[in-house]
Amino acid sequence: MAPHSSAPSTGHSDGAIAVLRPDRRRAWLITAMIVTFMVVNYADKSVLGLAAVPITKELHLSNSAYGLISSSFFFLFSLSGLVGGFLSTRISSRTLLFGMALLWSAAQLPVLAVASVPTLMAGRVLLGAAEGPAASLSIHALYRWFPAERRALPSALQIGGAALGTLIAAPVVTWLVQAFGWRSAYAALAAVSAVWALLWWRTGHDGPYDGQHAGTGTGAGGLRLPYRRILLTGTVLGSIASAFGAQWALSLSQAWLPSYLRTQLGMSARSAAACISVVSGFGLVLLLSVSPFVDALKSRGVSSRWSSGAVQSTAVCVAGCAMAAIPFVHATGPRLILITLGFGATSIAIPLHYMTTAEVVPVAQRGAVFGIVAAVGTLPGLVAPLLTGHLIDASSSPAAGYTTAFLAAAAVMLVAGALALAAIRPEHDARRLAVHHMAADTAPGQAGAGVH
Repeated sequence: MAPHSSAPSTGHSDGAIAVLRPDRRRAWLITAMIVTFMVVNYADKSVLGLAAVPITKELHLSNSAYGLISSSFFFLFSLSGLVGGFLSTRISSRTLLFGMALLWSAAQLPVLAVASVPTLMAGRVLLGAAEGPAASLSIHALYRWFPAERRALPSALQIGGAALGTLIAAPVVTWLVQAFGWRSAYAALAAVSAVWALLWWRTGHDGPYDGQHAGTGTGAGGLRLPYRRILLTGTVLGSIASAFGAQWALSLSQAWLPSYLRTQLGMSARSAAACISVVSGFGLVLLLSVSPFVDALKSRGVSSRWSSGAVQSTAVCVAGCAMAAIPFVHATGPRLILITLGFGATSIAIPLHYMTTAEVVPVAQRGAVFGIVAAVGTLPGLVAPLLTGHLIDASSSPAAGYTTAFLAAAAVMLVAGALALAAIRPEHDARRLAVHHMAADTAPGQAGAGVH
């Protein structure tokens, strides 16, 4: 039964409120704020790709130059994700997410002053550095409001915010670009990021399911293991592989899918935006459908290896097969279905790979490990856009370049999915590490409540 009582609180050094007992309404308010956080995150991230055609024309960019600018978003992305994970063990989620959102706003401003390759790159590098820890820190903040057995739906909603962000951004940013020029989209997103930061500062307090408030002992929040031992478990390595395959498709989608739809399939800007919204909508529906399915499997005693691990691995493999088929199917309907599967099916791997990782990590180290997993799992963002630009420029035609890029992506995704399927075994690895989340994921006074 979900707890729902309010409780007294004590102050943190940064002014946040540490709620000592679960509060259902507060938990869902935090969930709504974090979903919105992810919507803004992905809208900020998508703006360059959605405005790619007018930007490349105005600045006379080659495909390789555009690919470099797109990849620059990831220059510091993985490093900042790693740093942010370790900071989460010392600084509250309230402060970290607030500061990140303010930096998102600031990152949109350089190009408004001077539209050039250096300012575009500077803004993307800053934005990437500020968004590197976004997924891992926001889900870490969310987990502080829900016990382990109730995290599937909130996790799906959190990453669903990413799909929703692209779904909303595609038509809105396209309209802004066409009606007021591409700079207007940057200005609008700067304002939205700043508004979210202010709202979060008022509402974003840390929850009760926090290792700092758990007891001591083997399963408690005080347990700490060598990071090398945690990171070399099959579950963590498999979860990273799953994220790696999903991120390759995601980075291609953000950087090159809008241009591909317009330049290779002959779509108008509005039709391309509608197609991208469909892909994002499919990912969102998939997330919301799979989370209750995963919960149902777990409630029936199905192991996490099959309820969470196999689902995310299969999704990456299915998307990889669809990606490989895209260049060879020319009928409009089937090709759009393959595009939707290739770029949308991986969405469920993102929340599930955090869930499987969380099951083998002591609560006190969860934020840091999430940061490490995110840092490695998002490395494709540094490679895929730049590689695709080079492939297009080096090929006999843009169509041939896209074909090679899609086949390369498919190979990466299939290998990553297969590795994840073989390696993710949360129950086995948790037993080997002697990590038991009964105490760690239970609020004070709630010990013994059913978790796993």
